Amino acid sequence: MKKFSLLLFLVPFWLFSQNNKNPCDVLFKINNLIQQEHVNPKPVDDSLSVYVFDQLINELDPLRNILFKSDYDALSHQYRLSIDDFIKSKNCAFINDITTVYATSLKRNKALLEKLNSQKIDFETPDTIRFYKKSFPIYMTENDVEKIWKKKIRFEILNEATSSSKNLDSIQANFATIALELKNKIIQNELCKINAILEKDLAIQEKIYTHFCTYFDPHTNYLSTDTKSSFVSSLSKERLSLGFVVSLNEKNEIIIADLDLKGPAYKNGKIKKGDQIISLSNQKETLEVSCTSLDAIANLIQSDANKIITLTLKRKAEKNFTVTIEKEILKDDLNSVYSFIITKKSKIGYIRIPSFYSNFEGFNSLGCAEDVAREVIKLQKDNIKGLVIDLKDNGGGSMEEAIKLAGIFVHHGPISIVVDHKKQQQVLEDPFRGFLYKGPIVILVNGNSASASEFFAGILQDYNRAMIVGSSTLGKATMQTILPLEKGDESNFVKVTINKFYRVTGKSHQSIGVIPDVALPEFYDPLLEKESNFTTAFKNDSIATDLKFKPYVSSSLIQELSKNSLKRVATDSYFNDILGINKKIEALVNTTKASISMTLQSVFEEQNNSATLWEEITKFDDKIDLLSVTNSNYNEALLMVYPLEKENNKNQIKALKTNHYLNEAVTIIEEFNALK
Repeated sequence: MKKFSLLLFLVPFWLFSQNNKNPCDVLFKINNLIQQEHVNPKPVDDSLSVYVFDQLINELDPLRNILFKSDYDALSHQYRLSIDDFIKSKNCAFINDITTVYATSLKRNKALLEKLNSQKIDFETPDTIRFYKKSFPIYMTENDVEKIWKKKIRFEILNEATSSSKNLDSIQANFATIALELKNKIIQNELCKINAILEKDLAIQEKIYTHFCTYFDPHTNYLSTDTKSSFVSSLSKERLSLGFVVSLNEKNEIIIADLDLKGPAYKNGKIKKGDQIISLSNQKETLEVSCTSLDAIANLIQSDANKIITLTLKRKAEKNFTVTIEKEILKDDLNSVYSFIITKKSKIGYIRIPSFYSNFEGFNSLGCAEDVAREVIKLQKDNIKGLVIDLKDNGGGSMEEAIKLAGIFVHHGPISIVVDHKKQQQVLEDPFRGFLYKGPIVILVNGNSASASEFFAGILQDYNRAMIVGSSTLGKATMQTILPLEKGDESNFVKVTINKFYRVTGKSHQSIGVIPDVALPEFYDPLLEKESNFTTAFKNDSIATDLKFKPYVSSSLIQELSKNSLKRVATDSYFNDILGINKKIEALVNTTKASISMTLQSVFEEQNNSATLWEEITKFDDKIDLLSVTNSNYNEALLMVYPLEKENNKNQIKALKTNHYLNEAVTIIEEFNALK
């Protein structure tokens, strides 16, 4: 879901120039910084113009129901091949032109929606609707706009009505009343979204900054003060927090899903689980939840720049009420390392690393590598015979932490080759002589394991220090750093890709991911967006190297363990069921659908197909206990000191007991010990 940020079109250009830096100055400086620091900078030419223009139009009008074809053709003729020339000459009048056309189109839609709100929606005339998997050309003409919006509203009413019940007869009996309520709700939400865009004094140029940066690669990006703060905060296990977790309920309303008993929201005393969030304010702007993107809401909540937040909440049938909360520094349990002992034939340690967090903000906390080291020491006191390191859904973080973590498990030697923008190679060595743990290791990964996770897993795989089990990782082998646009600028930053990483073999996992020694199927994996899906991602390559390093065990032993594991997986009903359901998901998502007739019956059947598959996914695992999971003696003692952690600890144990991936990882380690 995209966050809209648009220049208030009524503001005169002279005022726009006073309140905001000249966007061409900013773009000029962004380009200078990228050309100097980026590992593989591209020239600013027509290719950049096409990319920025197309990405911007797709973001502004993703459903193709805002701009007329004539609007698009005029803008395309003027700017699609010339944005690079305008930037070079520091003439950004094109931003004003695009903004004006976009704002005019939004106002036109607003007037139309207000008109449609007083009209009846025709459900009797035969009509169809088709959905496209990718963006399609802008085609709307002045004669089409009302028809397109009527079609959109009609389908949304049918879609929401049919998702409200599994009983079609009941829906049909009450459809007139349901449709009237839904029509008003849908149109009001659309009007709310349009007003939110038009009323906010947020410049469209930020979108252009972003697309300008991602032209160079998907991970180079423009960051404002707020987005930089949110990004840095996400890489820490301690952060300024309101102390609650939100989720979407069955009505797609944002509710308070849980409260941290140590957090300011709980201590405030006015907030309860289940409260619906109506709006949020940082004392500068207020976001109405019903017409604001989840990205915008998340940015407002997470940014460390917003230390005081006012919430407007609703509790069942009661009146709305407001609560003002000041953030406090809290430990993020969802972003912290933890460990357990798994017992089958012997004791096997398990360590979960949710991200490669670090102490960026100077809070009194350790980075992830030191936290892992502490858990390893605790587990070794209980005489473990192997270790499973879980990096599933670990999106990366601090490369420094990943380097230190590799040093804990590798005795000595080179661990990676880094290439910078001057094409100079630097060999990274294991930072620690010796290692903390000598036993066998299995690393669990999946398609969401990225960046620092892949870096760490690749090192241990090349050294035959660990077996990699799961599905192929994301495929990101680059490193970024955050730089201010210029010295002293505290408002504009660029997260720029400064290095490419290569494995000690000279190969790279860029765009292909780390390939596991044992491939295990996982829900949705074929549909996950990987690095290779991004049009500006670097291609896979390799470099020549003569680095010497000594594998810990023979490749033949790894191959034998892999072969035996794959035999077990091939006959495992759990993994076979996942493969079968994944095929159904792929067919549902990737098969080009015929036009859907816009009747209750047809939309209900379409809903039912998706609902049936979703029920199959949610009900498929019977949660059979596979494993004995306990705390280490040390952590068990800690729970006596910190009783508030017991509930979270209990839930973690419950989830691991039924974890089929962990079960296979433990089996591999036990077989390794038997063979070795």
